Amino acid sequence: MRLGKKLGFEDKKTWYAFLSVVLSGQIIYSSFEAFKGSFLLMMTEVMGITNAEMGTLFSMIGISMFFFIPGGWVNNRFSARSIILVSLAVRFVTMMYVLIMTPEFIVLRNIAIIWGIKEAIFWPAVLNGVSLLASEKNKGVAFGLLESIRRATEMGMNLALAGLMTAIGGSVLLAQQEVFKKGMIAYTIIIIPMFIAVYKYVPANELAKSEDESQNKLALKGLLKVISNPAIWSASLASLTVYWCYINLMYTVPYLQAVFNITSSQAAFFGIINTAAMGVFAGIISGVISDKVFKSSTKMMCFSLGMTSVILFTILLMPKTISMLIPNMILLFMFSFSIFLAKGIILAPVAELKIEKEYSGSAMGVGSFFAYASVLWAYVLNGKIIDKFPDDPVKAYEQIFLIGAVVAGSGAIFAFLAIRRTAREIVKEA
Repeated sequence: MRLGKKLGFEDKKTWYAFLSVVLSGQIIYSSFEAFKGSFLLMMTEVMGITNAEMGTLFSMIGISMFFFIPGGWVNNRFSARSIILVSLAVRFVTMMYVLIMTPEFIVLRNIAIIWGIKEAIFWPAVLNGVSLLASEKNKGVAFGLLESIRRATEMGMNLALAGLMTAIGGSVLLAQQEVFKKGMIAYTIIIIPMFIAVYKYVPANELAKSEDESQNKLALKGLLKVISNPAIWSASLASLTVYWCYINLMYTVPYLQAVFNITSSQAAFFGIINTAAMGVFAGIISGVISDKVFKSSTKMMCFSLGMTSVILFTILLMPKTISMLIPNMILLFMFSFSIFLAKGIILAPVAELKIEKEYSGSAMGVGSFFAYASVLWAYVLNGKIIDKFPDDPVKAYEQIFLIGAVVAGSGAIFAFLAIRRTAREIVKEA
């Protein structure tokens, strides 16, 4: 508990509740979504589906984007604790069915749709839980820990499974597939102790009752109140730019391969550091800097987005010769660190807004909708740019990084506007 105290949590139960919420926000994905970066091909083979069908499943899960705002109403209506518990139960039952019964693709597609709708309700509940369990003085640390713990857990669990596949399955594909499937089952079973921990430690945050209005009406009223708050728009749009730049970060590895002709092994090593390990460390660093230096996650985001914009413009100006590979790699590491500083607290600015606690679920729902909306266009846009210049990869990636620089600069402006509006609210209350 000493660590919890040092990080600003009030007591042992609050610290355990926080860890339960954060870990539930990763364990629920550990037997499927968390594998897409390292085991995508293995998943298709184990589940007996094609790559196109697997892509369809992830697209179905992605429909959560269209349900985040109504998900905010659900988060007003029910406690974060009850939503997390129901979500864990739904995932456990459906995932075990998938692994044991190996259903046809049409059934898998319907289950993926259920997961997508569940995601729109579950993820705001996780964010809401983090916000409610953190004090006013350690929200940055809390959201930074959310990012760091989730990334470290995913990386650790994936490495453990890869190690087992090598040690037990050796180089025989069928043996590796058997180990992998058992790993998927084991990671699904871990949901059970996670469910117990959430049930035991996480308190309920029920919507305050009124004699004149039903809870359904109050929940809707809270959602409309949140949507009409100008500050939520500024903070949410700043979050949108963070995730857009994070998506562009994924193109740093193919950028080095296309422009500098580095080997696949060199690219893999760079990618592990730049798009995985960096997030583990930057999350908690971001939270500490937010709370201890800037005293505000929104100010921290404004700074990191501004720094990201400057770094990307510098990358654009750098020569693209082989002798400049190391300086370019250093700048790309700086890009990764700066955007992970912002991503670690991506919705902390929403949590800092002067919104009633009983309506914080709606705020996280609206914030989540904007924060992750760029998945609807960023990948497609980048792909089209790369396809447009098949013989000139330098020009293609320069356009992607130029867009990132402009987006990051815009995000810094949105964060600044959120700071100004929050300051006005404080003055009004005084």
